[in-house]
Amino acid sequence: MTRRQVLQAPKSNLILGYVRVSTDKQADRGVSLEAQESKIRAYAQLYELQLGEVIVDAGASAKSLDRPGLQRALAMLRSGAAGGLLVAKLDRLTRSVRDLGDLMETLFGRADSPALLSVGEQLDTRSAAGRMVMNILAVIAQWEREAIGERTRDALAELKSQGVKLGRPPKLSEAASRMAKDLHEAGASYEHVADEMNRLGVPTPTGAGRWWPRTARRAALLDQPEP
Repeated sequence: MTRRQVLQAPKSNLILGYVRVSTDKQADRGVSLEAQESKIRAYAQLYELQLGEVIVDAGASAKSLDRPGLQRALAMLRSGAAGGLLVAKLDRLTRSVRDLGDLMETLFGRADSPALLSVGEQLDTRSAAGRMVMNILAVIAQWEREAIGERTRDALAELKSQGVKLGRPPKLSEAASRMAKDLHEAGASYEHVADEMNRLGVPTPTGAGRWWPRTARRAALLDQPEP
């Protein structure tokens, strides 16, 4: 959608629910599809919202808005067939600052636009205050992403200065532990820390396999396995 496209004013007070998981393992971290839907339904009942369909994207990454369920939901909002979208948490909608900003600018950002509601952040763009907070969150998220990027570069430089060859399986170094800790303290979840360590090719504690949130947490806490 471009800024020149005209949105249909919502013809319905119907609120769509939207839930997403990227992997089955997320069920172990309290963000299963069932847990998200339960929160959405409880919120809708508490605030007397007319909740319609709860649309599901299973096994879908938040790196892009190109997801079948989400695209169907957005199409309904743009056509005026539904008046709002309710999520358990904003990161279920998107993890991209750019995508969130685009959605606010082109779909959710005006008083007569469809509403975006989030249970976790207690946000509702039907009010001016809600729209302001959403835009502030987008700015803060952008800052956090840049801060994490800076810490990642610093930690990577430290790894290289210690002679660690990324992509190889030497023993986990103190620099790798500090990298995990710095990323987490900068605001990254352990899931994000693990993804970043995998992307950079940082050796795991065992020297084989991938980083997972639990191993990233152990590294950040300097809780290394016995040799």
